[in-house]
Amino acid sequence: MKREDLLRSCLQNLLRRKSRTILTVLGVLIGCCSIVIMVSLGIGMKESQERLLAELGDLTIITVTAPQKGRGKKKLDDALLKTIRGIEGVEAVTPKMNLENYTCRLLAGPGNRYVADWCVITGLDTAQMERMGYQSLGGQRPVQPGEAAVGEYFAYNFKDTLRPENSNMINRWDSGVDDQGRLLPPPPAYFDPMKESLTLEVEVRAGTKFTVPLKAVETVKEDNAKGYETSEGLMLSIEDLRAIQKKAGVTQPLPYDAVLVKVSGIQQVEPVENAIKNLGYSTESMESVRKPMEKEAHQKQLMLGGLGAISLIVAALGITNTMIMSISERTREIGVMKSLGCYVYDIRLLFLAEAGAIGCIGGVVGCIISFVISLVINLVALGPSPQNILPAILGGEGVGRLSVIPPWLYLFAVFFSIFIGLGSGFYPANKAVQIPALEAIKSD
Repeated sequence: MKREDLLRSCLQNLLRRKSRTILTVLGVLIGCCSIVIMVSLGIGMKESQERLLAELGDLTIITVTAPQKGRGKKKLDDALLKTIRGIEGVEAVTPKMNLENYTCRLLAGPGNRYVADWCVITGLDTAQMERMGYQSLGGQRPVQPGEAAVGEYFAYNFKDTLRPENSNMINRWDSGVDDQGRLLPPPPAYFDPMKESLTLEVEVRAGTKFTVPLKAVETVKEDNAKGYETSEGLMLSIEDLRAIQKKAGVTQPLPYDAVLVKVSGIQQVEPVENAIKNLGYSTESMESVRKPMEKEAHQKQLMLGGLGAISLIVAALGITNTMIMSISERTREIGVMKSLGCYVYDIRLLFLAEAGAIGCIGGVVGCIISFVISLVINLVALGPSPQNILPAILGGEGVGRLSVIPPWLYLFAVFFSIFIGLGSGFYPANKAVQIPALEAIKSD
């Protein structure tokens, strides 16, 4: 039997009993939709979790601290930095030291009009900021002595001394939230620290002060994984911070307060953490938060996908029932085909083709309907506006979709539906070819 004749016979047999075929296809369609929508909700859940973690900070950063807060034998020093750099998977390392135990003030603007009575001042290896993943919002990396990077909301620490008390500072948290519960951008600060000179005033003891001129050359995006200084603090080079400590009377270089380690990928966080812990140091990262959330999302995906698969398995029983009934009705036809010399292979292939076609049609139509359902779900979440149609389909930065259907899920659903169809038709096809020709011709 030619392939054209096989295809023609397959379509004719499916159209012969339109109602039965449509109902069987409908079962596959529902099963396919169930799998795609259920899995898409699980993927949407995972995407929301990843977006939440990304807002918390860089997931590839490990913070290393010394046991007993550095009072024991283990110190955070340059020798440790060299050892950590040699660990496989480590991309960049920077020491971190805060200017503590002193009363500090920051002055800015003409006549020192703007004053910050408190600020986090941190020293780090500014040459490693690029590799460490500090995101710049403007300016250039600090290179020269006296240059500094400031946090994204650094300017909101300052009060305007020319304004009345209790109304001389801007609260960046008073900006309100949007329709999705996200904070709106804060109102403009009183001044731009990149355009004003800064003066650091350090009080060593009562009545003893000294000042250090500084220049803000870069604004850094807030990243909680790297430290609070990226939000409202000031970042200097380690050399500049130690020069300030020396001016304050520190004679011997102090050990670092912490060490930040950036690894090449999320999968490298755990092995690098274990390697550092084996050296006798404490570590902290987002891994302890990410792994349970990832495991939970994976379990929910399996559960939702399993519920959808049950519907498709039920549809498979419908295909099997339809094909068995078709064989009962076409017993004489099978006998005639055998009498005319049709190969057993062709008869089996005909019934498998009919079952596979039912699975394929149900899968393709199910994917189209799943696309529409997913779009409606996302539009309900984002708002039923024409401008939200494209974000509801493709997503984007800051777009929270409830249902996410990647291209591979469509392909999987179609191929799985075809596979279910072929699997369901295998038994009926074998049953058809086992009917003796003479007995089949005599059948009513």
